[in-house]
Amino acid sequence: MAEAVDIALRRREHLAVQAGTGTGKSLAYLIPSVRYAVSKGSTVVISTATIALQQQLVDRDLPRVAAALEPLLGRDLHYAILKGRRNYLCLNRIQVGAPDDPEDSLFDTAQISTMGRHVQRLHEWAEETETGDRDELVPGVPEQAWRQVAVSAKECLGGQRCPQAQTCFSELARAAAAEADVVVTNHAMLAIDALEDFQVLPEHEAVVIDEAHDLVDRVTSVATGEISAGSVEAAARRAGKAVADSTADRLKELGEDLRLGMEEQEASRFDHLPSHLGHTLVAIRDAAQACLNALGPEAKDADPSVSAVRRAAKTSLEDVKETASRILGSFEASIPDRWDVVWLSKSRDGKWPPSLHVAPIAVGGLLRESLFKSRTTILTSATLTLGGSFEPLAHQWGLPRNPTGTAATLASPPPAGAPVVGETVVSEEAIGAPAEVPAPAPAVDDEEGTSPDDPKEGTSEDDDRPIIWSGLDVGSPFDYPRSGILYLAKHLPTPGRDGLQQEYIDELTALIEAAGGRTLGLFSSKRAAEQAAEAVKVDFPILCQGEDSTSQLVKQFAESEETCLFGTLSLWQGVDVPGRSLSLVVMDRIPFPRPDDPVASARQRAIGARGGNGFMQVAASQAALLLAQGAGRLLRSTADKGVVAILDPRLATARYGSFLKASLPPFWTTTDPETVRSALKRLST
Repeated sequence: MAEAVDIALRRREHLAVQAGTGTGKSLAYLIPSVRYAVSKGSTVVISTATIALQQQLVDRDLPRVAAALEPLLGRDLHYAILKGRRNYLCLNRIQVGAPDDPEDSLFDTAQISTMGRHVQRLHEWAEETETGDRDELVPGVPEQAWRQVAVSAKECLGGQRCPQAQTCFSELARAAAAEADVVVTNHAMLAIDALEDFQVLPEHEAVVIDEAHDLVDRVTSVATGEISAGSVEAAARRAGKAVADSTADRLKELGEDLRLGMEEQEASRFDHLPSHLGHTLVAIRDAAQACLNALGPEAKDADPSVSAVRRAAKTSLEDVKETASRILGSFEASIPDRWDVVWLSKSRDGKWPPSLHVAPIAVGGLLRESLFKSRTTILTSATLTLGGSFEPLAHQWGLPRNPTGTAATLASPPPAGAPVVGETVVSEEAIGAPAEVPAPAPAVDDEEGTSPDDPKEGTSEDDDRPIIWSGLDVGSPFDYPRSGILYLAKHLPTPGRDGLQQEYIDELTALIEAAGGRTLGLFSSKRAAEQAAEAVKVDFPILCQGEDSTSQLVKQFAESEETCLFGTLSLWQGVDVPGRSLSLVVMDRIPFPRPDDPVASARQRAIGARGGNGFMQVAASQAALLLAQGAGRLLRSTADKGVVAILDPRLATARYGSFLKASLPPFWTTTDPETVRSALKRLST
């Protein structure tokens, strides 16, 4: 892998590398990245999906690499971590105070007092912290309190106007990143840097995207806009401090109109915008613009406290106006040609207010134009091949079909793995023809970005060069057929919509008893996880997600061999428990997206309209990715052994089952429950 990454960087060709858990992929991409950065006098950006991996890179991996390579480099290696501005404490906001929070009025006296104590603690922490990084504050504070001492990029006064600019934690982090050989960041920052017109990350020619299986979801999230009655009223409240009351009052009234309009509608994807909501959004857009006009240009010598109030108002007004405009604009094209999907979300229990959302139907075009055409990109994860091929994810990223070059010519792969060069293992008929949905760069919520004071510099001078990529599977240190069993419960009925059937409860109970506990139950919904935890009667403790923080539950599960842990999506990807505490991973059903998922359903329809197979390209691909991630929880060290049990019989009986199974590790497979229970009993002794 290290050789392949090294050659890809030097040839300026993109590389997708699947590297199983325990391969050492962090070192395999860091070492050639350091070599490239130092030899070129350039910067390499490492992007990850999780804070945990960012900290691992900066606190463990990079120091080891720096120490090992110092004799060869002849100098110290410079590396830095860079997060979005909201992750850093703002000294100016500490100094001048925050604008009224739109939800302050909902707090009772006890809540206000509790938040006050959190804010006071943050003020005290501001006197001693060297980084202002929220992740270094232990224990942490609620989001409501943190918002009192942090600003978004759009709220930032900018380096030229802020009186705290010389000591600003975010600016110091940016300055350190500008001098670094390697900069560690997250997918959200990478997306903002790619989509916005101003520069977030330092100048760089190469990017390594770790946890690349999450890239599309993270970019989609960054490019998603949201508007609610609360956000409109908050903008009006902030504007009211700087413009005539009548102008701001009109916007506040429209916020109430939006609330009433959304309450009349069912939560769903909108193919056609209800007329009353359309009229309200037009009025909100125009009223927000009127408030912006009333704000007028800011005086250059304005007091920083006044500037902060104006910037907060301007930010809120622009967000409201741009989101309303984007929602309205998304309905101007016919359904097959739309770039965005719009939907209304509601809480069934009324715990949070209704909101309108707008998201891109596809992000491949955005990534191709703003990332792959101007940066050499290495994409890696333990799970990148779906159905045995890199093609499904490569297509979602915006990479072309039939990549030139092969992994075999890039590097001699290790014996454990074999090169895979974007071939399609399943049939063309099953996957469908390629179907790229055009998508312009939408206005994104720059919560994680930087101040728009700095224009984005030009991109690479050879942006028009062809996009060349290859895929390499370097294998795994695990002997999957000897270490694990894949059990397909072919005899069970097809899963229903009304919770777990009794046959599923009985099967799960028998498996847990055979394993002696030691079970991670991965469920497709919170309701199913809770139902299973209640219905399964065994003599072993069963923890259920939601009873405590996820990290604490995982810690308890790891420390007690007989304990079981049931949960939903975050456990499918976030659990690392080597040893005897985890011998059985159970998945209740194939994790297809919900039929009413607005983004997934819109993507399926768009692909189908262009002659592709939307089900295979979207639903089956998403399910394959989650199945592979879930199965990856079983073997976390070379000494681990156990069973992955999938209770959904469709994996063994449906036509698409072969595609899904080809995405899983090559465990020894059986449909015989007695064989599996006997194996689990032997493992538990």
